[in-house]
Amino acid sequence: MRTGQQYLDAIAKDGRRVFVDGDEVGDVTAHPAFAETARTMASLFDISSDPANRDLMTYTSPTTGKPVNRIWQLPTSVDELRQRRGAIQRWAEESFGFMGRTPDHVAGFFAGYAAAPEVLARDGNEKFADNAVKIYEFLRDNDVYIAYTIVPPQIDRSKPAHQQNPPDLYAGVVEERDDGVIIKGAQMLGTGAVFADYIHLSSIHPLRPGDENHAVSLIVPANAPGVKIHSRRSYSGAASSIFDYPLASRFDETDALVVYDNVFVPWEHIFVYKDTELCRDQWFETPAHILGNNQAQIRFVTKLKFLTGLAKRITEMNGVWPIPPVQGSIAEIAVQSAMYEGLLEAQIANAKPNANGIYIPDAQTHYAAMVLQSKIYPELLNMIRDLAGGGMIQLPSSVADFDNPEAGEDIRRYVQSPDVPAEDRVKLLKLAWDAVGSEFAGRHDQYEKFYAGAPFIVKQRFLWNFDFETPDRLIDKALSGYDMTGRR
Repeated sequence: MRTGQQYLDAIAKDGRRVFVDGDEVGDVTAHPAFAETARTMASLFDISSDPANRDLMTYTSPTTGKPVNRIWQLPTSVDELRQRRGAIQRWAEESFGFMGRTPDHVAGFFAGYAAAPEVLARDGNEKFADNAVKIYEFLRDNDVYIAYTIVPPQIDRSKPAHQQNPPDLYAGVVEERDDGVIIKGAQMLGTGAVFADYIHLSSIHPLRPGDENHAVSLIVPANAPGVKIHSRRSYSGAASSIFDYPLASRFDETDALVVYDNVFVPWEHIFVYKDTELCRDQWFETPAHILGNNQAQIRFVTKLKFLTGLAKRITEMNGVWPIPPVQGSIAEIAVQSAMYEGLLEAQIANAKPNANGIYIPDAQTHYAAMVLQSKIYPELLNMIRDLAGGGMIQLPSSVADFDNPEAGEDIRRYVQSPDVPAEDRVKLLKLAWDAVGSEFAGRHDQYEKFYAGAPFIVKQRFLWNFDFETPDRLIDKALSGYDMTGRR
């Protein structure tokens, strides 16, 4: 188990090429755009490696006999699924649910691959299936942080990958060698890639005949020669202080375009190769998509509880908590939180073992929660905006205003609440603004809507997993209960 300092030492000055604001970053652990988030990531490793958290955060590796993080666990019972949830929830609470691509996310996908290697072994691909299991064991036993890039750049979505101009815009194989392959092209939404040890390259978008060169699933070190990570604008780097932007300053995991510029990948790091059907089925015929996104839903429950507490605290501070309509609004927020957590608990309680004895959360309730997630998040943000009113907007420009004698005196006089001094009021409302109104908040609104795909795609996945047997039986019973003459 790595400590936070060991993690930071591993990614500092390791040769990775990260670009932001026109500069190439030499050390992501020290650069203002990334340093605070790197520290937050490190805190997760400190939590999991702390001997006091041994039972909560770890289990015994079946290959080494040493403690490893529960995020990699292949649950063999409902109780082990709940234990996995406890570890993921503990990590989520460090960022109040605002970091979606911490190391536990993609770990769930690799656990899913390892839970059903027979899917990857189809059509004589046993060697690649063995690779998947060995990669999973390597990541697990070395406490590796792996991110992924699984979405092609938005260039011309009307054409398949191989018809892009040039055809190597989307990441894919451009050369095959005895010892491996050369990858060229780009893949996007590498959330957390700046901070990761490894990057998982594949495609969750449907691929067509002719796209075989792009139908791969593999891992590469984030510092591999030819890998270039282009970060979007850093909200952390732009934050004037932690007090003014308490979420953005510490929990901006960044999204990145990752360019693979003739990157060599050994065969041992590949587990799907030039197979468009298997590139699709790796997500949904194995438990990968469910286990990976079960982590996302555990995190989201934490975020919902944070937002519920935030709304309640704002109304208490403003002295409107006793008003029945205000309590009704808080109840609406709390109901959504409770309902979503109920779906999470239901998918764990109703988990069933697959052919290999690995317990998989119930797909119907899992995808129901995923549909609900993209719908309720913007609604909750609007409810909090309504409850906070103009108070979130009319705030001091920064914490430095308190240090100016004249400005500080005015702020302390006019920006206060009953029994709440100005410093505490401003602190709470700046937290609220960073959750619902800042650029960081806007990114999260977009993220929760689309992190698992467009909402209509998520709804399709739910329909594919919904049990229509009882609805169909009830309709058949109703229609067979009478005829055109009215006879029963």
